[in-house]
Amino acid sequence: MASIPIPVRANSHPNLRPLNILRDLPHVADLIELCFASTMDSDGQRYVQDMRRAGRDESFLHWATKMAESTSLPLTGYVWEENNKIIGNTSLVPFRYNGQRLYLIANVATHPDHRRRGIARALTERAIQHGLDHKASIWLHVREDNPGAVQLYSDLGFRERARRTNWKGFCDRALSIPKSDISIGGRAGRDWPRQQEWLRQTYPDALAWYGKWIFSPLKPGLWNLIYLFFVDVGIRQWSALKDNQLEAALSVIPSGREPNALWLAAGPGSSREAVLSLLLHARRTLNGYPHLTLEYPKGDFDEAIRAAGFAPLRTLLWMEYEGATSRA
Repeated sequence: MASIPIPVRANSHPNLRPLNILRDLPHVADLIELCFASTMDSDGQRYVQDMRRAGRDESFLHWATKMAESTSLPLTGYVWEENNKIIGNTSLVPFRYNGQRLYLIANVATHPDHRRRGIARALTERAIQHGLDHKASIWLHVREDNPGAVQLYSDLGFRERARRTNWKGFCDRALSIPKSDISIGGRAGRDWPRQQEWLRQTYPDALAWYGKWIFSPLKPGLWNLIYLFFVDVGIRQWSALKDNQLEAALSVIPSGREPNALWLAAGPGSSREAVLSLLLHARRTLNGYPHLTLEYPKGDFDEAIRAAGFAPLRTLLWMEYEGATSRA
């Protein structure tokens, strides 16, 4: 068995053309909603509504035609059109990180009546070629429970880089925390180096271009405290200790993007009881939040997160393009 490189099949097709944001956005929104209705969360619904509004906003469309390749919005992509109807779509979202250009392939959708004809594959191949033409890294994420799509992307040359689960839990002041040898308290400054290392492992730099993870506000020190006081950032932090040693840490960094997100720092030696106690403490303490969210690598403390009352929303495979291969 040998692997040899083959070119991406990006030949032109009469039904495949670039996205025209001046007229296509409402139709693409309809297609995305139709294809992903069963798995679309509130953020996805809001995304579709924003796309429809943008399609009716002439001033936005005028701006967007000039900014499609320089803003992290899905303004670039390709559609498959038959009989004046868009039945396939793929979006390309541009990013820049550390001077590098990246593209996220998103919204790969084919109308249910036209599937199994190779439309999604052709659209994805064309999106890959677009990224290669711009000398960019090419990424996508796909739901773990969509094995057909996972196989397609693997066949096209994408390789899994991470598998992460989004969780959601609700606050409950009446919650009780089981007795254990874990104590919950504020984060001590001496524990920051270990917490920082765990955060780097859990929220890796390889995905920082998308996650935009910024943990500097958690750093101890007088000047940081003064700065946070003046900018009115309501950061909360807790540590789980056993025998006065840090087992895990949990933080809330309110922001407009994710005002209710929890950031869990735990390592290979951290105990299930420490993670469970921290998450229960957050659910009981953060009563001003309608709900809490947590993104964490799949398999790491899944049992503890679930036992703390968090429900999994979705697990995504993050995949990076390495190059198409053919097996002989």
